[in-house]
Amino acid sequence: MDMCIFCKIVKGEIPCYKIFEDKDFLSFLDIRPTNQGHLLVIPKKHYRWVWDVQENYSLPCNKVAQALKKAFHTDYIVSFVMGNEVHHAHIHLVPRFKDDGHGGLINLKNIKQFSPEEMKGIAEKIKKYL
Repeated sequence: MDMCIFCKIVKGEIPCYKIFEDKDFLSFLDIRPTNQGHLLVIPKKHYRWVWDVQENYSLPCNKVAQALKKAFHTDYIVSFVMGNEVHHAHIHLVPRFKDDGHGGLINLKNIKQFSPEEMKGIAEKIKKYL
């Protein structure tokens, strides 16, 4: 797993905008966000697929999703699993907003641009509700 970018993030070799961490999971902002607050929840141990994860994935996902709802004043949090772009299990959590430019489904090509300062601010906003 020496080449896995998420394993390098877990080890602290690559920086991230960290949201949540416990002994089994790490959550951080997606660097190609489809909306403000778009984040990933990953197991610290390398698993290829979400369904291979032995630890309870629902607890950190629920905790972070609740923080997203409060931070962005929305009840609409989309979760999805892809696994094609990085071969390390991960779940996307994306807050949805009225007129967010996605229509009914998240358009993965509709990437929002945020400066490093904005990303830090978004991370802090979410962490206040954990």
